[in-house]
Amino acid sequence: MNFELTQERRMMQDALRRYLANTITTATREAAEASPTGFSDRIWEGLAELGVIGALFTEDQGGYGGSGFDLATVFEEIGRAGAVEPLLDTGVLAGGLLGALGGDAAAQTLEAVIAGTHQLALAHTEPANRYALDRVSLTAEKTAGGYCLEGRKSVVVNASAAHDLLVTARTSGQVSDSAGISVFRVAADAPGLEIRDYPLSGGGRGAELTLTRVEVADAALLGVEGEAHAALVHAHARATLAICAEALGLMDRIRVLTTDYLQTRKQFGKPIGKFQALQHRMADVLVEIEQARSAVINLAGNLDGPSALRDLHVAATKNLISRVGKLVAEESIQLHGGIGMTMEYDLGHLAKRLTMVDHRFGDGIHHLDRFIRLAVA
Repeated sequence: MNFELTQERRMMQDALRRYLANTITTATREAAEASPTGFSDRIWEGLAELGVIGALFTEDQGGYGGSGFDLATVFEEIGRAGAVEPLLDTGVLAGGLLGALGGDAAAQTLEAVIAGTHQLALAHTEPANRYALDRVSLTAEKTAGGYCLEGRKSVVVNASAAHDLLVTARTSGQVSDSAGISVFRVAADAPGLEIRDYPLSGGGRGAELTLTRVEVADAALLGVEGEAHAALVHAHARATLAICAEALGLMDRIRVLTTDYLQTRKQFGKPIGKFQALQHRMADVLVEIEQARSAVINLAGNLDGPSALRDLHVAATKNLISRVGKLVAEESIQLHGGIGMTMEYDLGHLAKRLTMVDHRFGDGIHHLDRFIRLAVA
């Protein structure tokens, strides 16, 4: 397997890195986080114009990429810049699920998503389901004209900006059955849908959703009723790769900031980076980051392989990223001292965002347990 980036991906990487470096500053990021949507409309439009959103979708879906290496290339640069735009939630998680289940009827929406004019959000997590993808208690009852949805969803990222919500619901079976899960497309202004949004610690906005007898038409059902679990698992595998690549970019940027600080900050008349004990700590950080890079590349290469092998790599990579991310965040703040905790300095935002990576799509302990179960199966 060739792990080198193609010429097209290198061009995308260079263009995206330059664009983000020239547009994202501490001031623009703070303004974006304070906005009602939690991100900058101007930066989002720029990402669409660069073709970045299109790189997340296959040609059949209206894009020009969609592979694991396309996702890894884009999201490593997103992480390096500390961007808070909902590229993962609209383009990979909800957008990928819509592309997989929506068929021809979704083509127009996906075209608008790629153009940067349509926002999506996936509403799957519930108050009691933690990281389980097969635990869905929100119900969809069949009616004469469609379905009636009733229940709650938690921590729905990008819900406040979304035009459409992709809501998972149980159409049959017990709460923890993988069979019987369906996905419905629900307009953000649908009667009976209550959205209570709030800022997230690492940037962006989440929301609690309450659906009280929300009526949707038959056309709102995506794919075959009760058979959405496999597509849901695949969409989360892609999203896990994306967030792991983003974490890799965050770690690399944090490493550069810390190295520069050690070469600048002086004590006893010389830069503290001259002290051997600190050099050893930074060497350990570098080794761990490179190990994490290898895991992300390995996952990107196996993303579209057999599901059992894919899920094994997803669990291994997310567990490693969780452990290395914690190490990099802690070491960088300790080596910086007090300034590392201030939000006026980029490290504060980057370390917080890196820390929150562990809590999306399963933390390190969850994926360690999952890896063990998959390995012995």
